[in-house]
Amino acid sequence: MKELKDYFDVALAFHGHRCPAMPMGLRAGLAAMKALGVERAKDKELVVESETGEGHAAGCFLDGVMVATGATYGKGNIKKLFYNKMAFTLIDSRDGRAVRVSLKPEFFEKALQSPFVQKRKEGVLPQDIPAEITDPQVERILGLPEGEFLSIGKIFQRDLHKGSTSFEVKRCSTCGEAAFINKLTKTDDGRLLCVPCAEQEKTA
Repeated sequence: MKELKDYFDVALAFHGHRCPAMPMGLRAGLAAMKALGVERAKDKELVVESETGEGHAAGCFLDGVMVATGATYGKGNIKKLFYNKMAFTLIDSRDGRAVRVSLKPEFFEKALQSPFVQKRKEGVLPQDIPAEITDPQVERILGLPEGEFLSIGKIFQRDLHKGSTSFEVKRCSTCGEAAFINKLTKTDDGRLLCVPCAEQEKTA
């Protein structure tokens, strides 16, 4: 994917509805990659530490970041810090170079006064907001110069803890389900317990 439209089409299909916050995240993710001089992650070449939280538009923002960078929860190279900020750090796991990108506060504050957000405050679902409200705002975000809405920090070094990958599974002695061995607990009497069963046994 080379063109913004290509990214946006994929992001829209993934995200499920048109809104201003998703393309903000998409543009922010692409800007972070450009700042580091990296390509979209195929595996775990890039790591995202997102400062977004819950209960606000940050979820839409983060979907855009994921599509742009290729950092996903499935690959385990993204995590949320729950700071409730529209910001994230992109890290190149190969050399530790990192950059933090955030929405400019004055831009974000103004965006929260938009007709789209007013509809959301009224309880209207994003997919039910009329296109004449949504589309101009989405197109504006897609065409806005980066410097007008993004703060892109300086490149810095970020140490990453790299966990080991396991391909071996064993069955839990209690529930019988298979789990990767690096998350199984061995009891004093030699049984192997998955996380839920181990926790249940502690509280029993």
